[in-house]
Amino acid sequence: MFRIDRRLIQNFDWITFATIICIALIGIMSIFSATRSPAESVQSPLFMKQVIWLFIGLAGLAVVMSFDYIWLSRISIPLFTMGVILLVIVLFAGKTGMGAQRWLSLGPVVFQPSEFFKLIFIIMVAHYLAYLRGPIDMSMMLRLFFVFVFFPFILLFKQPDLGTAVVIMVIFFSMLLSRGLHRRVIVLLVLLGIVSLPFVGNIMWTGLKDYQKNRLIAFLDPEADPSGIGYHINQSKVAIGSGEFLGKGFLKGTQGPFRFLPERHTEFIFSVFAEEWGFVGSAFLMSLYLLLIMRGLDTARKAKDEFGRMLALGITFMFCVYFFVNVGMTLGIMPVVGIPLPFMSYGGTALLSNFISAGVLINIRTRRFTLFY
Repeated sequence: MFRIDRRLIQNFDWITFATIICIALIGIMSIFSATRSPAESVQSPLFMKQVIWLFIGLAGLAVVMSFDYIWLSRISIPLFTMGVILLVIVLFAGKTGMGAQRWLSLGPVVFQPSEFFKLIFIIMVAHYLAYLRGPIDMSMMLRLFFVFVFFPFILLFKQPDLGTAVVIMVIFFSMLLSRGLHRRVIVLLVLLGIVSLPFVGNIMWTGLKDYQKNRLIAFLDPEADPSGIGYHINQSKVAIGSGEFLGKGFLKGTQGPFRFLPERHTEFIFSVFAEEWGFVGSAFLMSLYLLLIMRGLDTARKAKDEFGRMLALGITFMFCVYFFVNVGMTLGIMPVVGIPLPFMSYGGTALLSNFISAGVLINIRTRRFTLFY
């Protein structure tokens, strides 16, 4: 099972690897800048924690690269079962922070199971879709939805982790579309979505926490309460706009260090970066994410089997959704739903899960010439 030969080194996807390393290093620089205190000599330790997690993430990537990704298909059911069990445990024994119960503690280690569940979910769906033949009809789609999506969605919604809940839903339907949905199913889904939107929206609204409702209200009308519920979005726009074309320069931003921008090192890390590096730097960062996404799609196209293709597509869709939603949040064109920027936002569990996911992508591309075993 564990075997590395010279051909794997020769075919290693250095482009994807260099891209995620570059983004992660930019993230560490941005975290250092966002959490520094100009008035104090003692600096925040958060960026050093992120550096440590970067090395842990590299170790996780190396482990994933050490075996053929086809083994993920063979253990997909135990992985999915374990992932759901962890989500259930979080619901009853999770650690609460910032109004949400999303974390588990194992001694000194605190982690967020939902971050790993996204990849587990993609592995399970890819495993099942790889064995299907022909277009997916309505009955098959409903079975897949209730078996793989419904229960995890409820568990994530109850934490509440609305961002991850929405992401797995988007990933699920994106993978189904890529695999091949019957045309009548697509039309019916669109019609059902239009008709049921007011009812589903009302049900979800009643289940949201007050701070989540305020975030949605602030998205619809940021000026309704600019010093209250609209503060996050308004300060994010100020930070991005003040960067102008070339930016203020590294460590010369003010919105993050002077605490004007809430969640500056997590959800709004892009705003901190844009203030210091401006339009030019933001365009460069976006080009790195675009390269990662395009490379992921090309990896799916060149995968040696259907499982690898669906797995690569699912991971790429995940990175794509997280990138566009997070940047959209900072620009005020998407509601603030607590979605981090992949490889950049502060968070050890998120960084580790991102590196493992990228490791799977690299694994699929690296082993595209190998035979099945």
